Amino acid sequence: MTTLRFRNALLTDLDRCFEIESGSYAGDEAASRDKIRKRIEAYPQGFLLLENEHEIIGFINCGCAHQVELDDEDFKELVGHDADGEHVVIMSVVVHPDYQRQGMARRLMRRFIDDMKALGKTDIFLICQVELIPMYASHGFVHLGPSSSDHGGLSWHEMSLTL
Repeated sequence: MTTLRFRNALLTDLDRCFEIESGSYAGDEAASRDKIRKRIEAYPQGFLLLENEHEIIGFINCGCAHQVELDDEDFKELVGHDADGEHVVIMSVVVHPDYQRQGMARRLMRRFIDDMKALGKTDIFLICQVELIPMYASHGFVHLGPSSSDHGGLSWHEMSLTL
């Protein structure tokens, strides 16, 4: 049986995280290596990894703010991030293709929500593709409607979860 564990990201995880991100998201939707580096450096407690005995298999990363604008592209580079901010904005929820459809995103999300509650955060926001709305809704997220974000040239939907 495979042993899974959670931990926060370190800079030494950058290459594997970039590999997973770029291999799992289409084109401009994926964060650059530099953006991932900034997210690890600026807010490691908001960069949760899931790994097995051999490798990192997925992660969630976020930033925090006192005011949330989900269509703010600069925030993806943590412009305006404040670790003390009560609102969490998820930037990536990603699982390596070899481990998808095995419940790994669900495990990551459950742990991430628990971690954000423990940090005293009040809510979590994200944007997602329409086909992922049911998955996030299963964790208690509420669909807020279409987003004005055109990140990666795609259409997005806004969701939130009150903690």
